[in-house]
Amino acid sequence: MKAFMDANSVLNGIVWGPYMLVLIVGTGIFFTIRTGVFQVSKISLWWKATFGQVFRKQGKSSKDEVNITPFQAVTTALASTVGTGNIAGVATAIFLGGPGAVFWMWVSGFFGMMTKYAEVVLAVNFREIDADGTHHGGPMYYIEKGLKLKWLAVIFSVFGALAAFGIGNMTQSNAIAQSLLETFNIPVLATGIAISIFCALVIIGGIKRIATVTEKLVPFMAVFYFVCGIIMLVINISKLPGAFSIIFANAFSFQSVGGGLLGYAIMRGMRYGIARGVFSNEAGLGSAPIAHAASRSKNPVEQGLWGVFEVFVDTIIICTLSALIILTAGLYNGETSGAALMIASFSASLGSFGGVIVSIAILCFASSTILGWSYYGQQCLHYLTGQNKMVDMAYKVLFTLLVIVGAVGGLEFVWDVADTLNGLMAVPNLIGLLLLSKLVFSLTKEYLEDRRK
Repeated sequence: MKAFMDANSVLNGIVWGPYMLVLIVGTGIFFTIRTGVFQVSKISLWWKATFGQVFRKQGKSSKDEVNITPFQAVTTALASTVGTGNIAGVATAIFLGGPGAVFWMWVSGFFGMMTKYAEVVLAVNFREIDADGTHHGGPMYYIEKGLKLKWLAVIFSVFGALAAFGIGNMTQSNAIAQSLLETFNIPVLATGIAISIFCALVIIGGIKRIATVTEKLVPFMAVFYFVCGIIMLVINISKLPGAFSIIFANAFSFQSVGGGLLGYAIMRGMRYGIARGVFSNEAGLGSAPIAHAASRSKNPVEQGLWGVFEVFVDTIIICTLSALIILTAGLYNGETSGAALMIASFSASLGSFGGVIVSIAILCFASSTILGWSYYGQQCLHYLTGQNKMVDMAYKVLFTLLVIVGAVGGLEFVWDVADTLNGLMAVPNLIGLLLLSKLVFSLTKEYLEDRRK
């Protein structure tokens, strides 16, 4: 076992190392440049097409009753991306990389908008439609159909199916259980059973039921955390200018640390800021496009605009809010990290109620992640087994049971392996994105020209 863990540690260092992070961010830079900085130049377009449509009633079509609306697709995708990484991940990035990590998290989010856009465009363009009209798509489909590389599509699906059990299941239920135990003294087994039952009731109903839940849960949890976060910032408003100042000062600090390499602080901030940003918004990993492909949206580019919006909400809004709460509280230089640092930051201004807020946020964020990843894993298995219904049901049963295992077990082993599998998903996906980039640019140009007519 030790040899396996050592090997995984080496592989993890490569997967989440500087070369892979440069590749992920570089892909976003490539799509940003080739589309004329689309996320800025076309901000009015994607903002009106996404947030501007949220409060409008979605029309229904009898032909599309088996599929979900564009908004449901993005809430399902956000359900998986907005997770404990937006709380514990941001806190860890600041703890390990310093305040400058926040700036590099913004960088990963800015360019990640276009990576996610490209993923979604390709997923919708190459999706398959069942006899009953159900949509299925994702990297495995555009890699096979667009590049004719089925073996690479299979590799992605294997990594995705396995990662769903860890990063999208057991580690999330464990975070919920530990948080509720510390705050409300609720036994971890009781939490595991309750979350498992909730997930079973939703997951067994398929993507329609998952989307029905996430379209209500995601807005609620986002607004709840946003309001509580704004209250924290208002309380500490005098410290906000200093927080922004220290972010930029540390992001470009060339001082050596302990007599070490000049610019070490910058490199450390870049490493953890970009890594946590990518880990949070999942741009480039290939997971979220699976949910977007299930949308009833007819135009790939129109659904791609929701991909831009998704990264904006996850990283630019929610992760930034978490970062500013931590920096204005000023407790990041101690020995506390992760969710404990966020609890301490809230508690510094709100007392014991701060822990309640963070625990509720983790409960909502992690539960939604479990729902979103259950669908991702199911679709990867769906691709590998050719829609075998018995395998599909067995997967759902196993997935819900592992929620309990995650809640009660020590998960260092599971977390480490799942983290590696999650990163490995990016390799075949990035290959697909770059080799199919001309199609993304062509579809984008065609869409924009049609709008001018």
